[in-house]
Amino acid sequence: MKASNLLRRELLAGAAATALLGGVTAACAREISGELPAWTPDGGAPPVPVTPGPWQFFTAEEAADIEALVDRLIPPDPHTPGGKDAGCAVFIDRQLAGPYGHARGLYMRPPFDESAPSNMGPQSPLTPAMRYRLSLAALDQHCTATFAGKHCHQLTPKQQDDLLHAMQSGGLKLGKVSSKAFFEQLLQNTREGFFADPLYGGNRDMVSWKMIGFAGTRYDYRDWVEKHNQKYPRPPVSIGGRPQWTPKQS
Repeated sequence: MKASNLLRRELLAGAAATALLGGVTAACAREISGELPAWTPDGGAPPVPVTPGPWQFFTAEEAADIEALVDRLIPPDPHTPGGKDAGCAVFIDRQLAGPYGHARGLYMRPPFDESAPSNMGPQSPLTPAMRYRLSLAALDQHCTATFAGKHCHQLTPKQQDDLLHAMQSGGLKLGKVSSKAFFEQLLQNTREGFFADPLYGGNRDMVSWKMIGFAGTRYDYRDWVEKHNQKYPRPPVSIGGRPQWTPKQS
């Protein structure tokens, strides 16, 4: 894509710090008073790993369009898979099918100020799932009307890039949905899918962690904390461990 707005390295560098923490659902806390609670294995309700299978939120047509778009936001290069092969669309699909898609844990009451900065939180009555559904339907209608019946995933990479630039600027009309708001949400979710723990369906084979030299969830790597500007030599570890590891037989 053009170097102006959607350079891959700029997109990745600005997102790694926040997305490495995993899924986007809200955490719950409880008050502890008196004595410490009794500890039990898995008492913290660990996240459920995403399992391969059919789409849970997207239709087949929607999924094809999302896979095409995430692959333009994070295009593949000779060393690293793009957004599609890294599983970003699967990550987004599972998030939209869960609490995040229904805006659980998000403040969604009016009044809404669409001119407010992004750090003010959601400024729309639309849940993430609703925004995706409406935006993808409007985008498909625009594409088929503009490109002789072709859907978004059937367009050339250049045409897809032009669509993304038009959405980013807010110049593309998607019915009652803000194309700029949809672009920002899609971009953020794509970043999260690329950098989150593979447990959530994206970052397949820890491709992004390998690219940036992130150690992952290793228990202890204090011996490397002070070694600045040196490449970490060991492979990353996800919450679920490494694929090469097998459980011991009892």
